[in-house]
Amino acid sequence: MLQKATLRQLTILSLIIVTPLGFLSKYYKGPGDWWFNDYGGGVLYEIFWCLFVFLLIPNRPALVKIPIWVFIVTCILEILQLWHPPFLQAIRAQLWGKLLLGTTFVWWDFPHYAIGSLVGWLWLRQLWRLHVAKKRQNEKTS
Repeated sequence: MLQKATLRQLTILSLIIVTPLGFLSKYYKGPGDWWFNDYGGGVLYEIFWCLFVFLLIPNRPALVKIPIWVFIVTCILEILQLWHPPFLQAIRAQLWGKLLLGTTFVWWDFPHYAIGSLVGWLWLRQLWRLHVAKKRQNEKTS
């Protein structure tokens, strides 16, 4: 089945896997729940954004640029959590604003963003390798 899937289909499948895991990480109760609730979601957040942007820009040069830019933007968003103007507070009061912008600055989020961007890069690279292998296989059978 995966051999017949296109690059975009594989990326969408990846998003279908990562997105619920990200939401569920906030509600996980079990061994290591403190880490999953506070930091695991940050790792999955980075992977999600890497995959989402790759869905829009599925090309080889983007494989490295996307995780770097996702890391930079999420670090900026983390720093913005130190700033509390009324318009940002109004956005953060909404569920989507809370999910996208966050509410509390935490230094420990930065290493987890780096881990998530690294895993996101590895994930994108693997998707690209599957795509290239499929293209080569199609060329052989043509």
